[in-house]
Amino acid sequence: MNYYLSALDDMLKTELDNPSIGIILVRNKNKLNVEYALRDINKPIGVSSYELSEYLPPEILKELPTEEELNLHIDLENK
Repeated sequence: MNYYLSALDDMLKTELDNPSIGIILVRNKNKLNVEYALRDINKPIGVSSYELSEYLPPEILKELPTEEELNLHIDLENK
């Protein structure tokens, strides 16, 4: 993640842009994996979980991938 964020900031970010952030989607939350993945990273990084809310406007909800769609992409990349 650090590699991609550094490249993005170096090649695409303008003076008007805020620092880039990365999002890592995982199937199961594992504190040890997060700790090792982010160890020695000097960029500010936050780790959190999220839940889709029924209060999002329908036009936004219809644009978000389903859990099944996300899992399909994750499974393909791990093969």
